[in-house]
Amino acid sequence: MSVHIANQIIKKEWTDYNDHMNMAYYILVFDQVWEVMLEKFKMGENSAKTTNMSTMVVETYTTYNNEVKEGDEVDINLTFFDHDKKRLHYKLEMIEKSSQKLSATLEMLSLYIDLSKRKVSEFDKEKLKVMDNFINLNKSNFDNTSLVITGKLKK
Repeated sequence: MSVHIANQIIKKEWTDYNDHMNMAYYILVFDQVWEVMLEKFKMGENSAKTTNMSTMVVETYTTYNNEVKEGDEVDINLTFFDHDKKRLHYKLEMIEKSSQKLSATLEMLSLYIDLSKRKVSEFDKEKLKVMDNFINLNKSNFDNTSLVITGKLKK
């Protein structure tokens, strides 16, 4: 159960002396792919530059399940997404395409930030509507049974 967001080919410069992707680059891949979703929700780089509003991660939980190597293609899927007035809670998974093995997961909690004040802010109605529509369209694809970060959303 998931929503496919993007594919990625593992680059040579992301691998280490163990001949697999270094742990730091898993986070990089997840972060780059999450930016696709932030743009969809009108909260990504463009928002930060034009409205001074953005998101900042405050908590993460990562698993490294099976290694990936240079040249491997991975699918990045969103397996859970929810929000309250100021927070985003989501979980991504990385699947090695040829074997269909789970390579890694990343669960995150982010806050919506007014960059001019460096303070937490509430989402405007337009963003809430976009996120709620996305959730309603995809909720049958989400799985909240294996979440580690729980009880943080204030609904």
